[in-house]
Parts: sequence; C-alpha cells; structure tokens
Amino acid sequence: MTTKGQITVPKEVREDLGLTAGSTVMFVKVAEGQYRLLARTGSMADLDGLLRRPGQQKVELDEMEEAIAGGAAASRLDAGSPE
Repeated sequence: MTTKGQITVPKEVREDLGLTAGSTVMFVKVAEGQYRLLARTGSMADLDGLLRRPGQQKVELDEMEEAIAGGAAASRLDAGSPE
C-alpha cells in the first residue's frame, strides 16, 4: 500500500476481473477483518449470495420484509409509541 492508501492489483487479478485503467472496484465487508474485492462491472444479480456464510440458510425477500416490519413494530412498542 502506498502512503496515499492506494494498492496495486496484480495483473492476474485485473485480467480475471476484467479491470482496466479507470475501472471501479468496491470492497465489501463479509466478516470481521475480511473483505471481498468486487469489480463494479456486473449486474445486481451478480451480488446474489455475496454475504452468505457457510451453513447460513438463504432468506427470501418476503421473510426479510416480515422481519423488518416486526422489528419496527417492536421498536415502537419499546419506545412507548402507539402502533
């Protein structure tokens, strides 16, 4: 890493990811102290399963929405707000 915080991506990695001068990459945190480098060249569908950990069950969108709604309702009750 340079003093400016820049890193060099090895040629093999650049070729594998299809990176060229001016390409954008992102670092996605997948666990404490672990990141994944992604080329920002694909579609949103390419991100499917990105954060899944071994043994972790896939969660469907409707299940996530129910959990979010339940958490929001519980939060309002905890704060003493009417539903």
